[in-house]
Amino acid sequence: MTPVFRRARLAASLTLSVASLPALAQALQTPGSTRIEANVVKAAPLEATPERIASLKLPPGFRIAPFATGLGAPRVIVVAPDGALYVSDRDAGTVTRIEAGDGAKRKVVLTKPDVHGLAIHEGRLFYVTVKEIFSAPLMADGGLGPELRLVADLPDAGQHPNRTIAVGPDGWLYASLGSTCNECEERNPENATMVRMKPDGSGREIVASGLRNTIGFDWEPTTKALYGWDDGVDWHGDDETPEELNRIEPGKKYGWPYIFGNGMKNLYREVPKSSLEQWDKDSERPVLTWTAHASSMQFAFYRGDQFPAEYRGDAFVTMHGSWNRKPPSGYEVLRVRFDKGRPVSIEPFVSGFLTEGGPSGWSRFARPFGLAVAKDGSLYLGDDQHGIVYRISHEG
Repeated sequence: MTPVFRRARLAASLTLSVASLPALAQALQTPGSTRIEANVVKAAPLEATPERIASLKLPPGFRIAPFATGLGAPRVIVVAPDGALYVSDRDAGTVTRIEAGDGAKRKVVLTKPDVHGLAIHEGRLFYVTVKEIFSAPLMADGGLGPELRLVADLPDAGQHPNRTIAVGPDGWLYASLGSTCNECEERNPENATMVRMKPDGSGREIVASGLRNTIGFDWEPTTKALYGWDDGVDWHGDDETPEELNRIEPGKKYGWPYIFGNGMKNLYREVPKSSLEQWDKDSERPVLTWTAHASSMQFAFYRGDQFPAEYRGDAFVTMHGSWNRKPPSGYEVLRVRFDKGRPVSIEPFVSGFLTEGGPSGWSRFARPFGLAVAKDGSLYLGDDQHGIVYRISHEG
């Protein structure tokens, strides 16, 4: 199967038959037949010109403008108590502090290969690489004090090395540990899970499993329930499998690698010592879903007071953009509406980064990733294509 994928061009159509896959030659306990058409469509990069930025679509009263530029490939954004941003760049292996009042005032406060996820808690910056978690005190000048390594043995990452972390309402440090693959049987029980530990790295335990790659997660402000966006698997067609918003609860599992979305069975795999039916019964369904392959990234509840009152308690999530769908999906920011602490619907909030045209039929001038609520209630949005952090504000 791999050689077929290698022959795929920028806009190629692949037709796969499950009956021909060697993975099924061992057991074949689950009868079934399906035919899959998979597309590879890579949108061509464009410059982020003022005219293109001005063409972005937002709800009435909102505006978006570059806040900081020339940042390389910014990934995770967190906001310090003084309002400054701390932004990771996995490719460069850096964390940069950006002053809240002036995006041009910045300094690199950390250099560490593969640094990605960030969290701030009780005066310390926590940061994670592929295998390790560290913390360091935030100094008066915004720099970091002596580093403390908390964890040195996170599981191998494989396909999903983008670890993310956050401190929950319980004071524990949570870490999302993605799967090593698109869909496979993991040998390390910590892969494809959410784990938690005390802030000193001790007491590590698995919170929930069956999560392919939950980069964005946060706690609903009133109920304190944990929600996370899990990326669906590739190569199952343009509309499968959807991106999932899950309510992540202790001890539960969420389908991967055998059950996807709202109950789609993975005919590529046989469940060892069980069945797809039993795995399905034991797995939680997502609370909401979104277009397949859109690639969800940072997720944040709106706790500010600048936006209209109807936005308070809602959440936002960045969609990095697809490569395995025709037409492409993602390249936008979504709003997740909550009612009385529960998610009810999803709608576009910032769109227009993706346009028609170019060698593959599509072009884009951003790949949204980082997302954080500013101290003044505006919203920071990071683009790792052009190294821009945008500021989204409301005129009221």
